[in-house]
Amino acid sequence: MRGQIKIAIVAGIEVHPIVKKKTTKAKSKGSSRFHQDRRRKHRHWQVTVYYHDGEKFGRVYIDRERAERFAERQKKSPVVKATRIMEVD
Repeated sequence: MRGQIKIAIVAGIEVHPIVKKKTTKAKSKGSSRFHQDRRRKHRHWQVTVYYHDGEKFGRVYIDRERAERFAERQKKSPVVKATRIMEVD
C-alpha cells in the first residue's frame, strides 16, 4: 500500500450557465465619466474667461453656483469677450 496512488474518476459533471440579473434602472446615454467615481465628494468647475485681446484666464471652483456667479460678473466687463464653464477632473 505504500507506493500506490488511487485516482477516482468522476463522470457526468454538469455545467450550469451563469445568468445575469437584469436591472430595472435604465442607464442614461452619454453620461459623464466624472459621475462614475463614488469616492469623489465634490466636482470641480473651471471658468475660462476670454478677452478681446486674445488673452484668457481660468479659475476652478468646487461649487457650480459660485462658478456661474463669477462668470456672470466677468461678462459685465467691456474687455471680456466670452466666458465658459466646464467640469474638470
